[in-house]
Amino acid sequence: MVNKPENTMETAGEKGKATPPAANAPQVELPASVNVRQLADMLNVNSIQIIKQLMRSGIMANINQVIDYESAANVARGLGFEPKPQPKAPGKRLAALAAARKAAQLQGEAATGLVPRPPVVTVMGHVDHGKTKLLDAIRSANVAATEAGGITQHIGAYQVTLGENRITFLDTPGHEAFTAMRAHGAQITDITILVVAADDGVQPQTIEAINHAKAAGVPIVVAINKIDMPNANPDQVKRQLTENGLVIEEWGGDTIAVPISAKEKTGIDNLLENVLLVAEMLELKANPNLPASGVVIEAELDKSRGPIARILVQSGTLKVGDTVVVGTMSGRVRAMLNQAGKQVKKAPPATPVEILGLNGVPRAGDTLSAVANEKLAQILVTKNKTDQAKESGKAISLTNIYDEISAGKIKELNVVLKTDVQGSLDPIRTSLERLGTEEVKVRIIHAATGNITENDVMLALASNGLIIGFGVTADEGARRLAGTRGTDIRTYNIIYSLIDDVEKALKGMLEPTYTEVIEGRAEVRAVFSAGKGAKAAGSYVTEGKVTRGSKVRVRRGKEILIDSTVNSLKRFKDDVREVATGYECGIGVEGFNSFQAGDILEFYKIEQVSR
Repeated sequence: MVNKPENTMETAGEKGKATPPAANAPQVELPASVNVRQLADMLNVNSIQIIKQLMRSGIMANINQVIDYESAANVARGLGFEPKPQPKAPGKRLAALAAARKAAQLQGEAATGLVPRPPVVTVMGHVDHGKTKLLDAIRSANVAATEAGGITQHIGAYQVTLGENRITFLDTPGHEAFTAMRAHGAQITDITILVVAADDGVQPQTIEAINHAKAAGVPIVVAINKIDMPNANPDQVKRQLTENGLVIEEWGGDTIAVPISAKEKTGIDNLLENVLLVAEMLELKANPNLPASGVVIEAELDKSRGPIARILVQSGTLKVGDTVVVGTMSGRVRAMLNQAGKQVKKAPPATPVEILGLNGVPRAGDTLSAVANEKLAQILVTKNKTDQAKESGKAISLTNIYDEISAGKIKELNVVLKTDVQGSLDPIRTSLERLGTEEVKVRIIHAATGNITENDVMLALASNGLIIGFGVTADEGARRLAGTRGTDIRTYNIIYSLIDDVEKALKGMLEPTYTEVIEGRAEVRAVFSAGKGAKAAGSYVTEGKVTRGSKVRVRRGKEILIDSTVNSLKRFKDDVREVATGYECGIGVEGFNSFQAGDILEFYKIEQVSR
């Protein structure tokens, strides 16, 4: 970022020409390609000024349009800057990810005894872009050649060999499975292969996959598939990737893009070699001499063999006979099979295996730990059950964000943003990001149009974030999942209210929110006189309880006749404070006498949502 020059020449130059900047003009380094919004940020000007300058050069562009260096340099000169090429720094983002990954792999593990391990790779991309075909091509070209009979069973992952190196692939294409595991606390992927069809380009699910990988801090290698198609346009794919934050190496970025054809099985070895190149940069290591730890890829109950868990060993070496804890299950490994269905005695780091011997079926994403004995296993199982019960209470929400910031527990507020139309997306995104403070930044981890889905909830859950919607609703499945796991979903129809709520939440000034709690229901069986023209409903409490003084709605079919309070409650002739399920009573409602048999009385209270 540079300071805006005082003499901004918005009208300078004839069409197609830029007035030379002053001798003391501020310098700005420009990359080989940049979109309009990024250029506006670099020059500290409004995007409209950039678009005007481009129009003077005969270039019609929108805010997401990618322009080359020469076009960007002309714009900069026209606005009073002295442009120069940005020094190429390939691998800058990858280096940052590598540093973070190395810190993570050393955490909780002895720094001594570390040896290189195979990278674990997940394949993502838009539907029909060739994810499954790519995995099939890799499998048939590599696995069948090294394993007699090939893969005889599905264990959710497999290894391929390239020269002296191995790569472990998770056989679960799609970012849904990837994020579902992260939501359980399992970060198992080292590298993501993003498959983009050369004849279809970047699509909504492609953007979702990019955002999911970025949120997880996982480097991306792009496989530009279907280059054999007559209408293939790899350059268009590269432009679209740049617009979504992935600038490929040949355009001055650090994202590797490899042209392939999964159908023709061309470019596969080149793709795998580049995956190994990224893995080398990440310096992936583990200690094979420690007690084993890993994660569940899949699990099921087999009628003949009992509970089966497909495990990816992450550290240490898992052996037959080991006592293990897997989530809230435990057991002794009595048999272990590899990807070819053959029994093995041990599994080193980054090796997928199928194990038998657990006392129940664990969840996908549960962690495995080898322990010394069964007594210790039971202690860990009890702890894991307690931790699972507390899972929903850990979610971030607007009501508790200030407390988390004050306690120093979070430095970023991760937000999944969904809006009704594209025109709302950019201004809301920009406004939210500007609300960040020194204590906490607002980070939009995914922004798209359309209703809030289960996938959005999973991403928010995996990233310890929340969901904000504008002009949209949450799907039924999304609401159910969010309610179960405690993910905060906020929807708005007024932009000011949305921004105001987030700003107040970050400052600890958000007004308390309230929720309605249904306490009970009763059915009116008969109507009685209560004196002085008043009527009482002879009722049967069908669920919960009724309390004198509680709030009540009188429902007749789908219609609400009145929303009032219970002003009298009797059992026979005696006044009572409350009546429980299964008992009859007489109920008086303040301001209402028009009861009919069959009316439903719904009793409720309003509670403040705890911060």
